[in-house]
Formats: sequence, structure tokens, C-alpha cells
Amino acid sequence: FGVNCEMTEQLTCALRKRTDKLLIMKLSPNVTRIEDIAQAAEAGGADAVSAINTVLGMAIDLKTRKPKLNTTFGGLSGPAIKPVAIANVHKVFKAVNIPVIGIGGIATAEDVVEFLLAGASLVQIGTMSYQNPNLGAELKQKLSQYLNENGINAIADLIGKVEYHSN
Repeated sequence: FGVNCEMTEQLTCALRKRTDKLLIMKLSPNVTRIEDIAQAAEAGGADAVSAINTVLGMAIDLKTRKPKLNTTFGGLSGPAIKPVAIANVHKVFKAVNIPVIGIGGIATAEDVVEFLLAGASLVQIGTMSYQNPNLGAELKQKLSQYLNENGINAIADLIGKVEYHSN
């Protein structure tokens, strides 16, 4: 359903009918146009979308020549997917009117700022929190320091404010 607009809208609508709680639909980057899926989730009643889920990956054992995963393919996450995640967050931000939660490779306060500039209203730390369970608290402090040092009053002043090169 996460790769089909109609099914995404139907699922979101069915979930919306079953709850009045916050409904966030997680979006896969493994689609042709993530912004179409995001619009379908919004049309179905999602309160927000999160972008992105893992990127499809594969690894092969050189000795056995077999896939390292029993499932052959698996989800790639962490810093390696950050550029893909930021691009998808920005595409989704420009396509919907609901908040976007940025996910994918966040390890530093600078990463958080990049996601905010791309259009994320919130961020989620996943893989890197396994290496450092205190990362969220550390990034909160460093982000506050960044805002103070750069004369930025509120995080909202950064959301979607990426500036394009002029030709």
C-alpha cells in the first residue's frame, strides 16, 4: 500500500475513521514520486507524514557468494541515506500542507538544521541512537546553541527556508 496512491489514501482514511488520535503515515523512498504518496495520505486524513523509511539495499558475502541477509534485500538506514532523506523531505514539504517529520541519518545538530531547512517540522533519530542513547538530548542542547549563535528566534524560522541558487 505504501507504493500505491489509491491504497495509501484508502488505508489512511480507514485508520482515520478508527481513531481521533494523531495519525502519522510513514513514507517509503522506494517509489517513483514520494510526493504523490504523501498527497494521498493527506487526502486520506493523515495529520502528518514522516519521510523516509529505509532505502532498499543488499550485501553479498564474497566467500559464499550468497546474500548476507536471508531475505536477500533489506533496509539501509543511518548516515548513508541522509542525502536521499533530505531530498525526499523537501519534495514532500513542497507537496503537502501537513507537517513532515524528517528521518534518515541524523547524527548532528547540523543534520537537524538541514532537515528543517528542507521542510521538516520535526525530526526522528533512529540508527544513531543505538550508538548513543543520549543523542536526542545532546542534539537538543546543540540545536539551541546553534539558534542562539545565529540569531534565530525559533525553529519555525528555519522550516522550509532552503534558499536556491540564482541562475
